[in-house]
Amino acid sequence: MSFDIRPAVPPDAAAACEVLRRSITECCVQDHQNDPDILAAWLGNKHPAMVASWFESPTNYSLVAVRGDDIVGVSLLTGAGKLALCYLLPEAQRQGAGSALLRRLERQAIELGMKTLYLHSTATAEGFFAAHGYRRDGNVRSPYGVETILFWKPLAEGAEPESKRKRFCNCNSA
Repeated sequence: MSFDIRPAVPPDAAAACEVLRRSITECCVQDHQNDPDILAAWLGNKHPAMVASWFESPTNYSLVAVRGDDIVGVSLLTGAGKLALCYLLPEAQRQGAGSALLRRLERQAIELGMKTLYLHSTATAEGFFAAHGYRRDGNVRSPYGVETILFWKPLAEGAEPESKRKRFCNCNSA
């Protein structure tokens, strides 16, 4: 399948929000176990106005994967070097869009002078990030009640994880 990867803009927010909500609800069952309280907390900030604000923030770098006229993936890198979002519609998974989004974010991070990236992965996505060179650095409970895996990836020779990084997911910012 062919995808175009381009910067996300505020008018993409409603479609990107749908990607986030469907991916979490349909693909991350292993993580939320269909618990309505966990889902409500996890999805609580996934609405178009909030997503548009993430896209508008000058400290974030956001991308969407587009197939035809449809947004099928969304990713976001914060200025602090956190990969805060990397989600695909269920029907777009395992077709290269996630890898393309990740490669583009990593290139941007290098251009910005970042030496490492870090993220909090779901158990569902653990294999994906490990396969792309991310290193496991323990577990962290998210504010919405899901056990996440802290991963980091060196982008420069000799880069090490920053031991003083927050070990929780700041899901209010992305």
